[in-house]
Amino acid sequence: MKKLFVGNLPFNTTDEDLHNLFASIGEVASAKVIIDRQTERSRGFGFVEMESSLAAQAIAELNDADYGGRNLRVSEANEKGQGERRSSYNRR
Repeated sequence: MKKLFVGNLPFNTTDEDLHNLFASIGEVASAKVIIDRQTERSRGFGFVEMESSLAAQAIAELNDADYGGRNLRVSEANEKGQGERRSSYNRR
């Protein structure tokens, strides 16, 4: 299984919408739009898990594709802790 990062999502995208978008490529194990805890609104990105062989195809077909008037950014997700950026706000 590969975990994919999906950025630049329209803010009204649901988990089901994200799942259906990637299901056009192949079987999706999970799809989750990330929600801001304070505002309870979408943060404009999410994660999809699918078979490794399908993940490469999904990246090739959906990266920079127009979805809801926005160009998606699709790439392999970094493992937690690798390349993770933290704002200076969190370090205070």
